[in-house]
Amino acid sequence: MREIALDTETTGFDPLQGHRIVEIGCVELINHMPTGAHFHRYINPERDVPPEAAAVHGLTADRLANEPVFAAVVGEFLDFVGESRLVIHNAEFDMRFINAELTRLGLKTLPMTRALDTVAMARQKFPGAPASLDALCRRFGIDNSNRVLHGALLDAQLLGEVYLELCGGRQPDLVLGAARGDGTAAGTAGIETPRAFREPRPHAPLPEEIEAHAALLDKLKEPIWRAEA
Repeated sequence: MREIALDTETTGFDPLQGHRIVEIGCVELINHMPTGAHFHRYINPERDVPPEAAAVHGLTADRLANEPVFAAVVGEFLDFVGESRLVIHNAEFDMRFINAELTRLGLKTLPMTRALDTVAMARQKFPGAPASLDALCRRFGIDNSNRVLHGALLDAQLLGEVYLELCGGRQPDLVLGAARGDGTAAGTAGIETPRAFREPRPHAPLPEEIEAHAALLDKLKEPIWRAEA
């Protein structure tokens, strides 16, 4: 199952007031696990970046002046996400901005039904607890020490880890019983399966086997297997 953990940084809170995307980051997940494939672009918003927004993500108009505009990267972005489900923290916010950019270019918008909101997942799983990305990283022991400022790719990577935990985690004990050497079958670690008792089978050597063994020992120098006389 392919999904995309996605995050954006913007110039403000409302695309209807002319705010634009300044960064977009996507991380590919297969069966909830990151594959290492990602999409990341800084974007020239073609407008100023208010100081309060720059204080959040550190991206100023001067820093973004030589970056491509959204129209120049939209094809790569749409190719990367394909038809996969989008895993987004506070999905309504990012989807509104993405769809505002697509509308501005006369392109088909992405339906909200494609987005899975991890804020809603977290609130359902942990009612009353903080549901910010930082709070969930702390809850699940995910290292977010590099998150001094918000960054779309870093946040998408952290979101991928948080999403995995919200879905049940890595379940490290589910390993092959053969590799564990504890008698458990694959996918049943920690579950003891009773086995029927079997009487030991007699295994006495035949006379010809004893004779062949003695002949072999005669060919060896001081064999340790020969009983003392």
